[in-house]
Amino acid sequence: MKLDDGDMSVNRSYIRVKAMLVVPDPDGSRHLVSVNAPTVENPAGYHRLVGGSVELGETHREAIVREVNEELGARIVGLNHLGMIENIFRFNGEVGHEIVALYSGTLDPTPAEEGGTLTESDGSIVPVVWRPFDDAGLTVPLYPAGANDWIRSSLNA
Repeated sequence: MKLDDGDMSVNRSYIRVKAMLVVPDPDGSRHLVSVNAPTVENPAGYHRLVGGSVELGETHREAIVREVNEELGARIVGLNHLGMIENIFRFNGEVGHEIVALYSGTLDPTPAEEGGTLTESDGSIVPVVWRPFDDAGLTVPLYPAGANDWIRSSLNA
């Protein structure tokens, strides 16, 4: 992500445009998410879909392809646009607002079953895990929150 959601210096006073990807595992029971540090609102941390900010002059489709290549060193196979999500949230007490283009697709190469990471634009390494589509028993929330409905209805039907 060009603007790291964990970075306290991010200017949240404007609406950001993002592109994010739902990546199902080969058996279709889980999807890839990044593991993010605790916040005031989420003391146990939170999960976030892979992706990031759309840069000036690029489409959201171009952005998700670029972000996945930069963060995971992978290419997207079967890229499918699912829809748009408006995400208004709080991050350590500050209001944030983003419009997210949501996609699905698989990755080549497929991330490791365990111990996978992605690299943020600032060089920081963030763990990635396979989160169950059926996540009713999990206490760690998934963001953007609006993606949960798409995931449950579109990919886990």
